[in-house]
Amino acid sequence: MSHPTARRNFISAIGKIGLANALAQFVPSGENETLNEVFSADPEAGHVFLANPYLQAPQPDSMTIMWITNELCHSWVEYGEAGQLNQKAQEGCNGLVNAWNRVNKIVLKGLKPGTKYGYKVHSKQIKEFQPYKVTYGETITSELKYFTTPAINADTASWLVLNDIHDRPGSFQELLQLNGTAPYDYVFLNGDMFDYQTDEAQFIKHLLAPCTTAFAAEKPFLFVRGNHETRGRFARNIADYYTNPGHTQYFSYKQGPVFNIVLDTGEDKPDTHPVYAGIVDFDAYRREQALWLEKQLRSNAARKAKYRVVMMHIPPLYSDEEHGTLQCRELFLPLFNQYKVNLLICGHTHKFGMHPAVKGQHNFPIIIGGGPKTGNRTLIRVDADQRQLKAQLWKDDGSKIGEFVVNG
Repeated sequence: MSHPTARRNFISAIGKIGLANALAQFVPSGENETLNEVFSADPEAGHVFLANPYLQAPQPDSMTIMWITNELCHSWVEYGEAGQLNQKAQEGCNGLVNAWNRVNKIVLKGLKPGTKYGYKVHSKQIKEFQPYKVTYGETITSELKYFTTPAINADTASWLVLNDIHDRPGSFQELLQLNGTAPYDYVFLNGDMFDYQTDEAQFIKHLLAPCTTAFAAEKPFLFVRGNHETRGRFARNIADYYTNPGHTQYFSYKQGPVFNIVLDTGEDKPDTHPVYAGIVDFDAYRREQALWLEKQLRSNAARKAKYRVVMMHIPPLYSDEEHGTLQCRELFLPLFNQYKVNLLICGHTHKFGMHPAVKGQHNFPIIIGGGPKTGNRTLIRVDADQRQLKAQLWKDDGSKIGEFVVNG
């Protein structure tokens, strides 16, 4: 357990500056055991959700639910069709149910495609965990929320894209409001949600909390890193707080008539740049992705799909001439052209743009979302059916910048 003096100081700090700020001040990033110990040593904070439930990795037969508590717990999900909550799910490995943890990730399996489910999450505090005695405390329960699983071979798909929020959490709600009441399947976060990675409190306050409030309790989000997510002492920990299809940082998935490919473009500067202190290797990582990318584009799923859409943070064109950009251009762009990608969606430049296909250079349109400042922020909406793929770019004042239409 932590030293009594440190514990008293932490409790005093919470009263003065609040739980999240106290966390950032007293807990070294990435030291999860220390993080757990500090929270469990603070009974005056009470037992609360630090991050309410949010949806991840949607599949026709499964949905992943994540949430974070401030106490070490045993947690589970109750769920069912039409809100009946007659089923229970918990995670475990090799006969041991997950417990004595705060960051929860539970996969609901065996779901029916295209079906609406209700769910609540429960976290029971573990006050003492001895070899032959576990003492429980308070159980906290979330509100009833709903989600709908994707249908198999659906005729339509629709999603929203945000990029380059840069630690401005109010932008999530403001930009999503541009969509009005139009339905959508999920939200894709296309990198640089932060300036750099500091700690868990930042990830909660500047991404999870605003997303959950705006949509993520009932609509999933998918997330790919931008170059700024690779920076800071907590950058190697953030993958614990979200999960993508395939449980990797670059991935593919099919939604309706669209085969989507997501690339993790890494840093923009050379690996040898002094700011990286010799502890990055993005050149090899991008080469690894190029080999994977060609296999994906050659797959039956990609070839048989009506449309092929790629999302990545750094655009290979209409960007800077930094090392990362040039390597993305060299490795990825020829494959996009060869295997007939229909649309590329990027961010990074902080300058929104719509670039029609240029034969022999990029045989597909490219949309680049805007930057973090008011007047330059954007929302991208993509809709696909058997007739056409339509991508629209909206400015934060509600004006429509333009759209691309790809005929089916």
